[in-house]
Amino acid sequence: MKKLLNTLYITSYEKYLSLEGETVVISEQGKECARIPLHNIESIVTMGYAGVSPALLGKCAEYGIVISFLSRSGRFLAHTVGPYNGNVVLRKTQYRYSENEEICTSISKNIMTGKLFNSRGVVERAIRDYSSSLDVDKLKSVSEDLKESISNIEKCKDTEQLRGVEGEAASRYFSVFDNLILQQKKDFAFSTRVRRPPTDPVNAMLSFSYTLLNSMTTSALYCVGLDPYVGFMHKDRPGRTSLSLDLMEELRSVFADRFVITMINKRVINKGDFFVKENGAVYFTDDGKKKFLQSWQMKKQNTIVHPFLKEKVEWGMVPYVQALLLARFLRGDIDGYPPFLWK
Repeated sequence: MKKLLNTLYITSYEKYLSLEGETVVISEQGKECARIPLHNIESIVTMGYAGVSPALLGKCAEYGIVISFLSRSGRFLAHTVGPYNGNVVLRKTQYRYSENEEICTSISKNIMTGKLFNSRGVVERAIRDYSSSLDVDKLKSVSEDLKESISNIEKCKDTEQLRGVEGEAASRYFSVFDNLILQQKKDFAFSTRVRRPPTDPVNAMLSFSYTLLNSMTTSALYCVGLDPYVGFMHKDRPGRTSLSLDLMEELRSVFADRFVITMINKRVINKGDFFVKENGAVYFTDDGKKKFLQSWQMKKQNTIVHPFLKEKVEWGMVPYVQALLLARFLRGDIDGYPPFLWK
């Protein structure tokens, strides 16, 4: 099993990354700030504009360290990767399957089953843990709706119908998302999912966590030799990591959404960690972003038992495991793609 290493997050737009020997050197305005050995790093996520030296880019490519470039607001810009792992036969199979609607639908059904199963699990866990503080009847109603949506997945004849089921289920799930926020209600009210741009702190946290999850999933797909840009449910679109979006669907609720709720309910993040731009967009302050990323890194290191492998893995390894299972299916080693069904 691949070993989970640290992700280096650069949140200041003035930081410059360079290489000295086998070490990443972080500097600002010509002054050295920190040094981190490359052997401790599995990926780099930078939200700065000062840049990365060509030497470091080359060394990261050689070592298989993916560098993800985000805007200051957390919007994905680009990835840099080295030579592909795996083999061309695997990717040719992926491309061929992506053109077959029947196969795309079969894979997508498993992915959507995982997504809705896990979304329902988040609601059910809230009912179980905080019944005295919640509108239990409302949450149980949504839980039953999600259960019905899961059963409707098998009836779908193509990915277009699947997207319809998923969209309706997501709407029901987010209709009770505000109920899961038990602390700081005045500052972290949630009414609906708003993406570009986020217009409240909760949506800002969700968008940022999805970007981080997408980066993890993309790195995992590169590691196993799959093309992150060719998906099965999310169809091809220039510049979009469609397969990454496919694979992260089943992890959104149990990894990202629950993490956001925990950050609010445990008061790790507060209203002072955000600022509002003139157009109404809400984003993290630099200090808020640092707190969020520190907790995200700790979350990745927590150990769970993978529901399919029945082995202990770190949360941060789950995208890699799922990418590996997808690759095994495409190679014909297993009969179907087993989604991540968290209990």
